[in-house]
Amino acid sequence: MLKEINVIGAGLAGSEAAFQLATRGYKINLFDGKAKRKNDIQKTDSFAELVCSNTFRSLSTRNAVGILKKEMQMFNSIVMKAAFANRVDADDALAVDRDLFAKAITDELMQMPNIHFQPSDITKIDFKIPTIIATGPLTTSTLLDEIVAYFGQDNFYYLDASSPILEKDSLDLSYFHYASRHKNDNSYLCYPMDEATFDRFHAELINAETIAIHDIDKEIYFKGCQPIEVMAKESKKILLNGPMSPNNFEFDGVKPYAVLQLRKDDANDQFYNIVGFQTNIKWPEQKRVLQTLAGFENVKIYRYGVLHKNNYINSAKVLNGTLQARAYPNIFFAGQITGVEGYIESAASGIIAALGMADYLERRPSFLNFPDTTVMGSLVNYVTNKKHKDLKPMKANIGLLPTISGTFASRDEKNDAVYERSMADLERFIAKWGLKTPDFGVATSK
Repeated sequence: MLKEINVIGAGLAGSEAAFQLATRGYKINLFDGKAKRKNDIQKTDSFAELVCSNTFRSLSTRNAVGILKKEMQMFNSIVMKAAFANRVDADDALAVDRDLFAKAITDELMQMPNIHFQPSDITKIDFKIPTIIATGPLTTSTLLDEIVAYFGQDNFYYLDASSPILEKDSLDLSYFHYASRHKNDNSYLCYPMDEATFDRFHAELINAETIAIHDIDKEIYFKGCQPIEVMAKESKKILLNGPMSPNNFEFDGVKPYAVLQLRKDDANDQFYNIVGFQTNIKWPEQKRVLQTLAGFENVKIYRYGVLHKNNYINSAKVLNGTLQARAYPNIFFAGQITGVEGYIESAASGIIAALGMADYLERRPSFLNFPDTTVMGSLVNYVTNKKHKDLKPMKANIGLLPTISGTFASRDEKNDAVYERSMADLERFIAKWGLKTPDFGVATSK
């Protein structure tokens, strides 16, 4: 008889955890309630829905998120396979058609015989059944109350936002150039501005009407997730050095003062999202502000930018190095609710929690403390570090890994060595404990 596990939440972390455990022969009850009741930012019934950006960031193994992708591929990650199978052009970033990506994961999980999908919300944790809680930052209020009751009052949150997605055919493309900030590959639609145009646009941003934040919520933003209007109010330089940077651009022999970049959002080249333009501006105002720009007069917004609250637990006090609850060993957590930040980081934590759960159920001596020389290991070490007084969300970061010894001619050469060390140590770890995931493959949904 198959051992039974509840996985609560079918986002990136929950989907990855369910896949990893199902391929190892466990019976999975996968719970997700959005088919019956969606929150403000969910739009589809699919698993692993991307509610913010459609990019998993850089593929370069000279940075931590690129290394993390390689680490996940060593476990035959369903998220990585679906991402590569449904990729759209985006310079050196791994961007996807969000709908086809989610459909590929949904189809794969639904056809696995030992995954039983339950389209319902969980309001009470059944401590008798081994459970992975992967409900993400948008955990329902009832389940969040349950988590707080058992795992402590000192939980945290930050405010996050998504960017509007535009219909390409509604734009006057004579004002745009196909280009990229990082290399000559024409992946993005780029809209150059001179100084006067930028100043007018900046004024529109800082004066636009925004949606009121609830009185009990402070304006706490994760670095990199600040709404565009918040950045604009703080300083023009933040925009010019960040999402509207003119770096490496020259159009028709002219260097622009600022640039808006639009990234492809679907495989059919119908929709584009504005890079770095996450916002809490009211929906009619989002359209009005964009229409002040030449070429955007007839813009149609397929999906508006939305602000939402991301909750996460105090993992440093609650969880051990396998993302297992210290007080309740039957319970594991995965995803952004643990304090990791980002799509890839969340999915990677699903792998860690799944392997930890398998280790626990087989009653093996505890071994699944990932090498700290890997990005996976460094992330879980960070969020479960007992020294944290106030846990802050964390993305994959080279700075989390131990310093590598040796003399290097450049930072790139040093980061190459960090990557090689990570791969070698993870290969030894996988071989030692027999952790390789059976390769079931994930087909494209195109």
